[in-house]
Amino acid sequence: MAELLHDLLPAAAARFPDKAAVVDRERTASYAELDRLVTRAASGLTAQGVRRGDRVAVLMPKRIEKVAALLAAMKAGAIAVPVNALLKAPQVGHILRDSGATALVTAAARMPDLLSELGVLEGLRAIIVVDDLAEPLGGLSLVSWTGLIANQGPVAGRPAPNDPAMIFYTSGSTGKPKGVVVSHRNLVVGARSVAEYLDCRADDRVLAVLSFSFDYGFNQVATTLLAGATLVALDYRLPQEVLLTIERERITALAGVPPIWIQLAALEWPEAAAKTMRYITNSGGAMPRTVLERLRTLLPDTRIHLMYGLTEAFRSTALPPEEVALRPDSIGRAIPNAEVLVLRPDGSPCGPGEPGELVHRGPLVSLGYWNDPERTARRFKAVPGQAAELDDPEREVWSGDIVRRDDEGYLYFVGRGDDMIKTSGFRVSPTEIEEEAYASGFVRDAVSFGVPHERLGQGIVLVVTPADGVAPNNERMMDSLRRRLPRFMLPLRVEWRASLPRNANGKYDRAALRAEFQSAFAGSAD
Repeated sequence: MAELLHDLLPAAAARFPDKAAVVDRERTASYAELDRLVTRAASGLTAQGVRRGDRVAVLMPKRIEKVAALLAAMKAGAIAVPVNALLKAPQVGHILRDSGATALVTAAARMPDLLSELGVLEGLRAIIVVDDLAEPLGGLSLVSWTGLIANQGPVAGRPAPNDPAMIFYTSGSTGKPKGVVVSHRNLVVGARSVAEYLDCRADDRVLAVLSFSFDYGFNQVATTLLAGATLVALDYRLPQEVLLTIERERITALAGVPPIWIQLAALEWPEAAAKTMRYITNSGGAMPRTVLERLRTLLPDTRIHLMYGLTEAFRSTALPPEEVALRPDSIGRAIPNAEVLVLRPDGSPCGPGEPGELVHRGPLVSLGYWNDPERTARRFKAVPGQAAELDDPEREVWSGDIVRRDDEGYLYFVGRGDDMIKTSGFRVSPTEIEEEAYASGFVRDAVSFGVPHERLGQGIVLVVTPADGVAPNNERMMDSLRRRLPRFMLPLRVEWRASLPRNANGKYDRAALRAEFQSAFAGSAD
């Protein structure tokens, strides 16, 4: 049984050599072809001086070479650092410098952008360009992808299951993105766990629309390799492209975050697209109830999995599809190979209905934050009750997310600990306000948050986009909210926008909006 993530590929290639492994906009690679490509790329990285434990950054749109480069980095014993293709040079530079990347695999189109940012490429021993651009550029010596995979020499040292395999950079509420280090064991156990409760199959055709720099997005690669399924990689600009791809490629599985599902639920699905879809998944935030009901209508035969995860522990909970109609607001219970607790700050367990912090234990807990032992120590703690002399005690990760558990053990997301609004002496979940905004039928997107207020502690701001055919109207919006929310939960300001900002993983950028409105109630005591 494979213990290293990249070993899932030759195992699948032995079973399904001629089957399509990855499909991009231009071509298809079979499992046998992808396996050979990864082996040659790993050999090429070794020839470029990449050694066990080095970091190899991969920056390009979704294509066969991207999957191959990430797997090749791991096969060469290095740590793969997937970089979101939507990021600009300053953000890419932060990731390259923070990770200490020694090699970068990228597309030729990104080179002028990266060269314009002074120092972005410093420290790199090798720059591999997948478009076969090998001439010097800006004084840099580049290696073509063709040249890289022409090498058939040895591959550097084989990693161990607990060695770091990838660094996922994730944005917090403040500061620059931080790197979460995951091991091969994390990735392989995570793939098996998710594949078990999703019932991933070899005949699945999985549409990958999420970034591979997002642990949730990369999981589509891992579970596809494990099952021997087909991955269809897609970067898209309009949601209609997603539906067209589902229909054309006969997609059976799709993972998304709430903003994606809001867009797709607003469209009329072709009958053929709805017919092939076997399951969909949601994570990265609560799916609005109105969107969930719309998807259940559009996809009556599709299994809907509502999930919760955090990069620091990959995936934590899932709600079985048969429970969705009964508990549409629940994030479910612990997935296989995970123990999920709801604890008070002192570590004691919360009672049913009592909000507390979600704490995750088990083999999915990551290795911590890259080059940040102080932050790691704050979030990753030794599981109580272990022998004091253990050199490597089991750790649990404190998520920072507030949840509650019902009498039957199902969990409900209340809010991020740092997103919770503290107003008029109450703690308010932004999710509750957003849910009622969606229920009004007037909005397509909604984000609420608290900003400083002299008298209330924090005043509530609600930023929304209008639903199709709806004209922005604050009075009508507030009338709807007054009927459904207590006074202390009502926003003091409602702002209408044509669109809402999103971060690199497609989630709403709550931190950017909060910063924009930080002085909205400055000097206000009303």
